[in-house]
Amino acid sequence: MAAGTMVSRLLGFVRSFLLIIAIGSTTLMGDVFEKANSIPNVIYVLLAGGMFNVVLVPQLIKAAKAPDRGSDYTSRLLTLTVTILAATALVITLAAYPIIKALTYDWTEPMLALGTAFAIWTLPQIFFYGLYAVVGQVLNANAKFGWYMWAPVLNNIIAIGFIITFIVLFGSYSAEADQAAEWTTTQTVLLAGGHTLGVIAQALLLLWPLSKLGLKLRPKFGVRGLGLGTTGKVALYTLITMLAGNFSILLHMRLVSGATAARETMPDGAHVPGELAANTAELIVILPHSVFVLSIATVLFNQLADSMQAHRLNTARELINRGMRIFAIPIMFFTVLFVVMAGPIGRLFAGSHAESALAGAAIGQLLLIYAVGLPFRSTQFYLMRVFYAAEDAKTPMLVTVALVPIGLAITHICAWLLPHHYMPYIVVGLFSSLNLARTWIFHRIIVRRWGHYGLGSVLGAYVSSGFAAVASGLAGGGVLLLLGGFTSGFAWNSLFTAAVSCTLVGLVMGAVYVVGLRLLNVREFNEFLEPLSRRIPALGKLAR
Repeated sequence: MAAGTMVSRLLGFVRSFLLIIAIGSTTLMGDVFEKANSIPNVIYVLLAGGMFNVVLVPQLIKAAKAPDRGSDYTSRLLTLTVTILAATALVITLAAYPIIKALTYDWTEPMLALGTAFAIWTLPQIFFYGLYAVVGQVLNANAKFGWYMWAPVLNNIIAIGFIITFIVLFGSYSAEADQAAEWTTTQTVLLAGGHTLGVIAQALLLLWPLSKLGLKLRPKFGVRGLGLGTTGKVALYTLITMLAGNFSILLHMRLVSGATAARETMPDGAHVPGELAANTAELIVILPHSVFVLSIATVLFNQLADSMQAHRLNTARELINRGMRIFAIPIMFFTVLFVVMAGPIGRLFAGSHAESALAGAAIGQLLLIYAVGLPFRSTQFYLMRVFYAAEDAKTPMLVTVALVPIGLAITHICAWLLPHHYMPYIVVGLFSSLNLARTWIFHRIIVRRWGHYGLGSVLGAYVSSGFAAVASGLAGGGVLLLLGGFTSGFAWNSLFTAAVSCTLVGLVMGAVYVVGLRLLNVREFNEFLEPLSRRIPALGKLAR
């Protein structure tokens, strides 16, 4: 499962890298495609994703233990899923134009027409995202975990293949050409249709292991026994939290799309980031959170839940403290790394055209804003799971529902008062600020409800690892300065020089960080390496 997730994420980076080479990162077509291709997944989560993952999964697990191994339940669930998703995807696809218009800000009619053309090809993904989710959960309930994690790899491979075909047939993006005026239907089909075909393959791949479960599946209508009327409060609160969070993302990214319209009115707008640049920056900054924090939190969650349910509060507080301290080791390093290398990393994802440096700087600026809030993103994520471990989904729901309108009010007021090309910076800055707010609120509630968990030692871990990270940043910054990373020199010349610069600076920073942790005798470094060193004994030597 972990290998499938990691390979899929790496291929996702390759897909984003090639897509930007094909259509640019701060361009009209880049933002139009990103808008059309990101809507289906968000709409799926809004309409059905939470229901599948939160409400039906417990019922699937229960049904799998029945005498028929869940055949009847699974038949009813799949029949209901296919029927509802097919009808929903059809209606939403037919409503492509009003949906694009509602989810964009200040777009002209030609821009809306382009977005609609892309959306007609991408919105059917809603059906296949849903099919993938429900079949994947059926497989998981029957202890077939690998397929669900590896299927997205096929999705990315197909998408990458179509992007490469696009580049071979039409060449890479050129800042000198009139991209929108020269765009053809074939290009739309290759990009949008190719990505949709990847999602289709991702879903259909799971039908093969489903057929091998030995369940006698057949079309069977009827919702009785599906558990839709017995949704517990925990599931209901979690569902509301997911809906509120994803709905706010749609509205915030609508404002970000205003930068695309503003860019089109500028004589030289390559320096203005849009939705594709914002999503690329997030894809980069979320990697350490996904690889390290999510995996560590998953391991600690079960122990935390057991402690909470057994009312062993001392143990629970120790686990909260331990998780928070261990997160400091990877997160502080990557926070400083992204701050130092924001420019060259942005350049690496800016394509190979004449305005790549400007586009790279735009991505780097958003990456920098995201990076500053990275520690709070991981902290609030773990603190929220403390409530779930205590079977309290109401508190995270209330906090989310309270903060969503505040955030939307701030961004919409800014959109009213300020030029639209500032909105990506404001929205990304708001995301980081909301992570800080959630961290503080969750911390206060946890302390009041379950007692102090040792905030002093947590801050000590962040300070000590922070000193080591800053030292590594100074060393890496010195190397980057020699490579022209701050003066539009070697590090900015091309994709190759950006990659070389990122590699050299990353290696120097990693080495200095490890030395700094050892010199400062940061005990959390040992705890962070402990599970890894069991599989890779050589890593254990780093902590000695």
